[in-house]
Amino acid sequence: MTSVKEFRVEAEPSPNALGRGAFVFTDDYSVFDWGKMPDEIPEKGASLCSMGAFNFELLEDEGVPTHYRGVVSGGDDGEDEVVSLADADEPPTEMAIDLTQVPDLPRSGRNYDYDAYHAAAGDNYLVPLEVVFRNSVPVGSSLRRRADPSDVGLDFPEWPEGVVQLEKPIVEFSTKYEESDRYLSRTEADRIAGKADIADLEAVAREVNRVVTERAATADLTHEDGKIECLYVGGEIRVADVVGTFDENRFTFHGQQVSKEFIRQYHKRTQPEWVEAVAQAKETAKSRGLADWKSLCDLDPEPLDGGVVEAASDLYAAGTNAYIGRELFDAPALEDAVAVVRDL
Repeated sequence: MTSVKEFRVEAEPSPNALGRGAFVFTDDYSVFDWGKMPDEIPEKGASLCSMGAFNFELLEDEGVPTHYRGVVSGGDDGEDEVVSLADADEPPTEMAIDLTQVPDLPRSGRNYDYDAYHAAAGDNYLVPLEVVFRNSVPVGSSLRRRADPSDVGLDFPEWPEGVVQLEKPIVEFSTKYEESDRYLSRTEADRIAGKADIADLEAVAREVNRVVTERAATADLTHEDGKIECLYVGGEIRVADVVGTFDENRFTFHGQQVSKEFIRQYHKRTQPEWVEAVAQAKETAKSRGLADWKSLCDLDPEPLDGGVVEAASDLYAAGTNAYIGRELFDAPALEDAVAVVRDL
C-alpha cells in the first residue's frame, strides 16, 4: 500500500507481458513525504480516482498510451465491471490498470543499485523516475534553491520575489523509489531510466502537461506544475500511476491553491515545529548517509481541526466537479469552496 491508495493484483506481470490489477483510492493524505497522516479527508479518494480517470481518458483520446483500463463500478447484476468514467453512476474509488514489473531496488545506506533493478526488469518495468513539469516558479519552489534563473533559460540576474510564469514549461527528473526524493542531472536520469529514452519521457511529460493545462483552463483553473510516472514495455513508454489530480499536480483558482498544496501550507502555518523537525531529520539523514530519515524525527503531526477537514473535502470534490464538467459529487460551487479555504 502507498500512503494514499491500495494496490490490488489480479494477474501478475511477466518479463514479456503486462499484468492486471487496480488502484483502490483511500481518503488518506500525505504531506512532506511523511506517509499516512492522522486524519482522513472524506471523498478525497473518489475525487482523485475520478479526476485521474478523466485525464487518462483525455490522454487516450490524444493518442498518448497509458496503463488505464477504466473505473470499477457495480453492474446491473451486482457484479463489478470496468467502465468509462462517463458510465459510472457514482463517484468511483477503484481504477483498473495494466501492471508492469517493479523489481526490488537494492541499497546500501543512501546508495541505490539501479543496475540490479534493470537487470531484473528486462523489457517490462516501471521507470524509477518522476518526470516533473513546471509552468510557473512560485516563491518557495525547490527550483529556486537548486538553480539560478539563467540555468533554466530565464533572463533574470536573480529570482524575483513574485511568481515567475514560464513561456515554455521546464521539465525535470527526480528519483521515485529513494527514501527522499532527489532531483537529477539529465545524464544521471538517463542512466536510471534504463532502456527508456530520456527524450521520449520528456516528450510524453510535455504532452500530458499540455492536455491537463488546456482542460484546467476550461474550469478557470490555472495548472501550475505536476508530475508523471511511466512504464516501459516492448520499446513503448506509457503513462502510469495517476495523472493530473489535486495530489499529483498544483492548480490555482484566481490565485488560491486548489490542491494538496493548500494542506501543506496550512501545516506550515499551524504546525511549524513539526515541519521544521521533518526538514531537520531529512538533513541529518543525508549528512549521515542514512535512507530512513523518519526514524530521526522526534515529532509527529497533530490532527487537523474538523473545519479544515470539511473544507479540504469540499475543495477536492468541488474542484473535481469543475474539472470534469459534471456534478459527480454533492459539493458546493468551486468559488464557494475556495472562499472557505482562503479564510483558514
